[in-house]
Amino acid sequence: MRVVPESLDDWLAYQTQVHSQTIDLGLARLRTVLERLRWRQPTVPVITVAGTNGKGSVAAYSSAILSAAGRRVGAFTSPHLRDYRERIRVDDRLVTTEELLGAFGKIEAARGEVPLTFFEYNTLAALLIFEGAELDALVLEIGMGGRLDAVNVVDPSVAVVVSIGFDHQQYLGTTLESIGAEKAGIFRSSKPAVLGSRRMPAVLERTARTLGAPLKRLGAEFDYERGEMRWRYRGTRWDLKDLAPPGLFGDAQYDNAATAIAALEELEPRLGVGPDVLARAVASTRLAGRFQVIAAANHARPVWVLDVAHNADAARVLAHNLAAQSVQGRTLGVCGILADKDAAAIIAEMQGCIDEWWFASTEGARGSSGSALAARLAPQLQTPLHACADIPAACAAAAAAATSDDRIVVFGSFHSVGPALDWLESHDMLPSATSSEYTPARVGS
Repeated sequence: MRVVPESLDDWLAYQTQVHSQTIDLGLARLRTVLERLRWRQPTVPVITVAGTNGKGSVAAYSSAILSAAGRRVGAFTSPHLRDYRERIRVDDRLVTTEELLGAFGKIEAARGEVPLTFFEYNTLAALLIFEGAELDALVLEIGMGGRLDAVNVVDPSVAVVVSIGFDHQQYLGTTLESIGAEKAGIFRSSKPAVLGSRRMPAVLERTARTLGAPLKRLGAEFDYERGEMRWRYRGTRWDLKDLAPPGLFGDAQYDNAATAIAALEELEPRLGVGPDVLARAVASTRLAGRFQVIAAANHARPVWVLDVAHNADAARVLAHNLAAQSVQGRTLGVCGILADKDAAAIIAEMQGCIDEWWFASTEGARGSSGSALAARLAPQLQTPLHACADIPAACAAAAAAATSDDRIVVFGSFHSVGPALDWLESHDMLPSATSSEYTPARVGS
């Protein structure tokens, strides 16, 4: 007889052992289990967001706008930074442990001998929870690729591909065209396909046209203009003037905010999102771990910058954002990178920004050791570097070496930024506003 876990931690540990592979792309297993669960496609609008970089930001803007407009939103994102419950949000709150345990129990009863991956359990739980939550809209973030990602079992009303870059090549292919083809797999016949970058592999446009999916391309069907302090969005239905800057920092966030607006523009007749509410929501959007700046009052401590940049394109954006902000002292780098990432390419983008390095071990099946990472990258660096047992040790070492004029940048993975946030909180350096995602469930919800 199968032993059913009782606590959330036990469930999550169990789910890592059910399938022999950590990643096994495909939809057949999910469809089998969903059929046994008698799940049906959502009847509310669904925005599905794919992309190498930026999809978390686009999902955050979309969810914030819908919530500000008074719509009940189910949001599914991954991975999490500090708490597994971050992955599933219902009406702007984290899913409760009780909801997760109930969903996992139903999945386990239905799956029989079907081997599910950790992410497939996650996706199935989200779909079951959303199904019973009386929502007005769903915002779903693809985990990896698109065509064979578990999230693609849901048919979107609007499909968004934010960007295409090199990542997960062992699963998605070694060219931008092959990676683009996998991400274009979320497009559906007659449903809008939104492209959130000005340069995209031709396969995305070709796939959309073959399917008869109306195209919305940044720089064509929608675009924006930036002024010194404000910006303007122009799309197929809306012309939004005098907008405050997006709430997330960096030039790329204008692309991401415009892309989210372009997606919601297609759903406006069904959801009734007003321009005034939209503008306020975009300006107030926050997302932990995306160029998140933590500065002490009166400059009593070094500034901390946290960014989950985990591929070369994201590291290039991070380096650009760092260069745009002045610092009186040095910039110290705390870095942990998973073993299946191109660490050399990531560090090549960042090496001109960092004056001293602390490489740290990351946990999990895909983790790597700080000492191995330091040894591998030492030949391409001309600055001092150190190896640490884990991210907390690296944060402590960098903080001890820093002056109040310095800044410390933590990057390379969700598995780096999450433990860094925990370490900062344990040392009373994490402002309460940055933890706003950890809101308790409302009574009766």
